[in-house]
Amino acid sequence: MAITRRQREVYDFLQQFIDEHGYSPSFEEIGAGLGLSSLATVHKHISNLQEKGLLKRDYNRSRSIDVVKMRGRAKPSAPTAPPLDVGLPLMGVIAAGLPLEAVENPESISLGDITRSKDVYVLQVKGESMQDEHIVDGDYVLVEKTRTARDGEIVVALVNKSEATLKRIYQEGETIRLQPSNAAMKPIIVPAADVEVQGRVIGVLRKY
Repeated sequence: MAITRRQREVYDFLQQFIDEHGYSPSFEEIGAGLGLSSLATVHKHISNLQEKGLLKRDYNRSRSIDVVKMRGRAKPSAPTAPPLDVGLPLMGVIAAGLPLEAVENPESISLGDITRSKDVYVLQVKGESMQDEHIVDGDYVLVEKTRTARDGEIVVALVNKSEATLKRIYQEGETIRLQPSNAAMKPIIVPAADVEVQGRVIGVLRKY
């Protein structure tokens, strides 16, 4: 039977907790034990394990999760190509508010299962100027390297060769408008010569 690595962690936690205490943990205890802050995420894992026949629940009583012993060893589902361990460079933090000084940060983040492109890197968002695009503070954006962009695309723009920001880009004559997606914020309008496109956003990641 194939289960994900996270489902295996949930299953093992339940089994160990029941063996030690003689009763099943609450959703809050499961979340605390596995570092999951969202009870909805805990419920999703429990439901998936139940659908696979690895858990039983009695909805008429509390602490009613029973672990079904596995036949053989359940292996986590194999990742699709490219492998999960393929890393993409985490280049630093990108402003989604006022521009920040562009600083390269030589770390890596494993996202090879999401994109096969060799010209993609990751930036962590700082600020709320793109919140109407559901890109908020703390999110990660996947950026495809490019020097050009069409009007309306979300891009990483380098302003005055020193400040990087995440905005929708619009060419307006000899100026560039870097438009936030937040009604409370004003656009950045600068001469076109002062703006360098460094990439366009192709995806968003959020950690819960």
